Amino acid sequence: MTQNAEACLEACVSCIEAFNTCFCRCLKEQAHHDLSGCIRLDRECADMCELAVKAMQTDSPFMKQICALCADVCEACGTECQKHDHDHCQACARSCFACADECRKMQRMVLIQNHPLH
Repeated sequence: MTQNAEACLEACVSCIEAFNTCFCRCLKEQAHHDLSGCIRLDRECADMCELAVKAMQTDSPFMKQICALCADVCEACGTECQKHDHDHCQACARSCFACADECRKMQRMVLIQNHPLH
């Protein structure tokens, strides 16, 4: 596995941990109905990051598309979490944006590797 893939894989795993923490803590907040968008995106992101991890581990032919979608979902979740003042939401947002960045790097690396002149 390449260095970019390792970094992306680690970012996805860290992100899954942050999502799960944020998800659980949001549900415990008194006004958790106000956090419904955050809670939903936490679950979506965890699922996407798990798929991205599997794609990288199995060298999926769809890795470029999966990493691109994972980055999009992570950015959406990070943007939503950033709106909330809770520490767990802010930590999740930081993790989301870091994961999105690594997924974009991975996507670019796959594009370069699959380029006909490479």
